[in-house]
Amino acid sequence: MNRTINQLTLIVALFVLAFGFQSCEQKQKEESKKVEKEVTVESEKPEYFLLRPEVEKAYGYSHAVKIGNSIKISGAVSMDDEGNPTAIGDIEQQMKNCYSDLEKILIHYGCTFDDVVVENIFTTNMAQMLEKSGYRAEIYKNHFPAGSWLGVKELALPEFMVEIELEVHKSE
Repeated sequence: MNRTINQLTLIVALFVLAFGFQSCEQKQKEESKKVEKEVTVESEKPEYFLLRPEVEKAYGYSHAVKIGNSIKISGAVSMDDEGNPTAIGDIEQQMKNCYSDLEKILIHYGCTFDDVVVENIFTTNMAQMLEKSGYRAEIYKNHFPAGSWLGVKELALPEFMVEIELEVHKSE
């Protein structure tokens, strides 16, 4: 009888100990999830970047927004710092000017064109764009991103022939 009581006492003690241990583990998991959630929420706060603040404020947009590891970059066009069109009539130079501005934004975020996952190109002259598109191989040396090329009737100003927007994934 004493032996049975001792065995029952031992079983109950092991049960209480196991339950207490499990309860502590559960609390740790919940606290860990709470901390993870706080970190995730904090890192997802949007960070806005203006390449040409006066121009962008006048037109009502931000050139880039970073949320977590994702960066959305508004369409770049061939313009000077005052917002005046440049390389008028020269689609290849306009492309080069767009990529130059896009590179400045990528550098601001510590990225390169290797981090670009989507590139959308809008052009008012698809035939010329296709003819000059080989230049992109100088930009994307390792791989090309996903994306679309769209022929459009017009862009923000009649002198603009090409506009390029990007989506970027910044690796940790």
